[in-house]
Amino acid sequence: MAEIAELAALIERFTDGDGAHATAIPHLFLHRLSESAVQMHAVYEPAFCIIAQGSKRVLAGDQVYVYDPANYLIVSVDVPIVASITDASASKPFLGLRLDLDSAAIGALMMESDVKRAATAPPSSALGVSDLSGEIVDAAIRLLRLLETPRDIPILAPLAMREILYRLLRGDQTSRLSEIAFAESKLQQVNRAIRWIKRTYREPFRIEDLTGAAGMSASALHQHFKTVTGMSPLQYQKQLRLQEARNLIVTQSLDAANAGHAVGYDSPSQFSREYRRLFGAPPLRDAERLRGIIEDGQRLPT
Repeated sequence: MAEIAELAALIERFTDGDGAHATAIPHLFLHRLSESAVQMHAVYEPAFCIIAQGSKRVLAGDQVYVYDPANYLIVSVDVPIVASITDASASKPFLGLRLDLDSAAIGALMMESDVKRAATAPPSSALGVSDLSGEIVDAAIRLLRLLETPRDIPILAPLAMREILYRLLRGDQTSRLSEIAFAESKLQQVNRAIRWIKRTYREPFRIEDLTGAAGMSASALHQHFKTVTGMSPLQYQKQLRLQEARNLIVTQSLDAANAGHAVGYDSPSQFSREYRRLFGAPPLRDAERLRGIIEDGQRLPT
């Protein structure tokens, strides 16, 4: 559609190279990548994502999501993922938009409107893909156009973002969005467990502490955690440890043993084995490749 082409042109205009680009509009990020099949390891936070050009494959635990300009993606909690761009080139780069979601804004809008909440429903997976409507694209275009007139951003950007949220709430992601908004939802109990793991991921894993933080029984937590994130709490902790160790090796030049110890591994051999299983190469070889990307002047993909 013509609107998607306009959105792609705006994203290309306001990105000066590959990577994720913060904008003058709070919570709005633009993404550009000119190479396909690059695996990206990250922790997704609650967000709304549109692809204006190209396509993307996201793996969260054992669940796979594929989306393109015909769809949008909603993320409801912080979740480790492995993503790859499946359609991009130097002449036709991948172009995307990410708007981080605010639970308070969603909750306020739901209370002002007649959108029914789904706080007592069982939680669904953290990621969901739905058909993208012209109304959402139109609101996203108006939001990006404000980058041309920064003086208008404080007044008009909140209005455009509010419209995007309203359109999303009127779509088929209402349940997932309402779970983000209300503290007593099962999703928010899982989210409390996630926040506990993120605070303490370097420490030994104790299921009793985790269930206490979440306010759920061990069996209920395991079931709902697996549904939302696609992995067990222990697997979630492991991915956080390995991603942080990778960051330490690349940015602080730590060796593998010290990086592993810094994130909670007692066994260097176990750390190296699990690192290679996740990232596809031993720690030092993987770090050399990533440093090469940085030295070439490229932003690390996210």
